[in-house]
Amino acid sequence: MKTKIYILIFLLAMAGLTFVNTVVAQETASRIIEDGGTGPFKAKMITDQSLATHTVFAPSDLSVFGKKNKLPIIVWGNGACANSPWEHVNFLNEVASYGFIVIAIGPMPEEGEKGGGKSEATQLTNAINWAIAQNSNKKSQYYKKIDIENIAVSGMSCGGLQALEIAPDPRITTTLICNSGIFINPISGFPGMPNLKKDDLKKLHTPTLYILGGESDIAYNNGMDDYKQIKHVPVFVANMDVGHGGTYGQPHGGEFGKVATAWFLWQMKSDNEASKMFLGDDCGLCNDSEWKLESKNQ
Repeated sequence: MKTKIYILIFLLAMAGLTFVNTVVAQETASRIIEDGGTGPFKAKMITDQSLATHTVFAPSDLSVFGKKNKLPIIVWGNGACANSPWEHVNFLNEVASYGFIVIAIGPMPEEGEKGGGKSEATQLTNAINWAIAQNSNKKSQYYKKIDIENIAVSGMSCGGLQALEIAPDPRITTTLICNSGIFINPISGFPGMPNLKKDDLKKLHTPTLYILGGESDIAYNNGMDDYKQIKHVPVFVANMDVGHGGTYGQPHGGEFGKVATAWFLWQMKSDNEASKMFLGDDCGLCNDSEWKLESKNQ
């Protein structure tokens, strides 16, 4: 039954591609966040008319990407299921500067903008479909520059639940859940919030990382219970005592930016140096007094 569900999701996603595979990326606005990020590929935040419902973060110079150096796809759901990534732009741009295309739900926020309407988890699937279509479109600036074999779904708080809803998609290769977790005691009625149950965690099929804000994080108990419940895929949980708000707004996304970037480099670019942050008794997070790392099913 589960296999049939995954196949259906895949077929529906492919059907969606037929509507977007002829639409060519058209950058209509962009903005440099901070200094473009600390990675080797200075990035920028983009409005693309072919996906105006989302915000794209990508390296400014795409000429260095191609057959031997492609951009893995990361899609992102926002806190409060907001239809704007305004809280996370430092964090998302930092990740992009390490050679990723990051696509966040919601139009590009104006300078100083806060807020936004509500979003739906399906917007994460829309972002994946768009990126895959751009990679195969000869007229697109992203033609053959996107790594469609490496796709991450991620999000913070309510956006993390949206990511968990999409995570069963067979195209996903890794999952990152930040300041989030399926409710131990389910609630309903919050716009955009998926109505997930703990049994939905059995649908995960990829290595998964939870980044939580310690015991003062309102999502701590839910996230730690998810970690406890997951028994079939590699799962890590990293806690830093900063509360629910994380470090996203700090320069370059702060400590959360460093950990998330290392995870994506390891999982999606097979970066052995990045893996040392998570693996072994002498791992980077193991020796960092500000972090507590747990892992299992490796």
